[in-house]
Amino acid sequence: MTATTTAQRKVPRPRADALRNRERIVSAAREMFTELGPDVPLDDIARRAGVGNATVYRNFPDRDALVREVVCSVMDRTSEAAEEALAESGDAFEALERFVHTSADERISALCPMVQSTFDKNHPDLEAARERCEELVTELMDRAKQAGQLRDDVGVGDLMVVVAQLSRPPAGTDCLSNDRFVHRHLQLFLDGLRAPARSVLPGTAVTMEDMRTS
Repeated sequence: MTATTTAQRKVPRPRADALRNRERIVSAAREMFTELGPDVPLDDIARRAGVGNATVYRNFPDRDALVREVVCSVMDRTSEAAEEALAESGDAFEALERFVHTSADERISALCPMVQSTFDKNHPDLEAARERCEELVTELMDRAKQAGQLRDDVGVGDLMVVVAQLSRPPAGTDCLSNDRFVHRHLQLFLDGLRAPARSVLPGTAVTMEDMRTS
């Protein structure tokens, strides 16, 4: 057995309780960023997560690290929802609908304030999560277009920005109270995406790159 192999095996794995605490912090941060924006005090996030301040700083040495983890978490979970929808063999538009509603439940609206943050948007972890998410959602939309069910003049950017906006509570309102209306409003939006289109949209289909550079 080589020294390298021995050293590799001696690397300690995170304890189960440590992993649970990290997940609780990210979940609490996602909720509070959605409700209050990216400047919410880290102490408040710790309190909602039910952990001590030291636990937050042990996992995330600064705000940027936590913001990046929240964004990656949201995109990863959104990608998983897209993969599940793509695995379905039934109606392509119904699969798209299920993806949209699941994305809203994953608090994708937490990404809205994040894009205005000063953290490194080109971090390798973030770029990888973003590319995977965009590719999967594009594939999901293309399948619905090829089936003649989704209008041709919409892009991934159109879809994701509306999902984020409709699932984000208006300023001064409670996040959980807003949940009662989110899926109703999303379904209204989805009905407008069905082909054939009943109107001509101004401009061109919006990509995620358009959203980042506008």
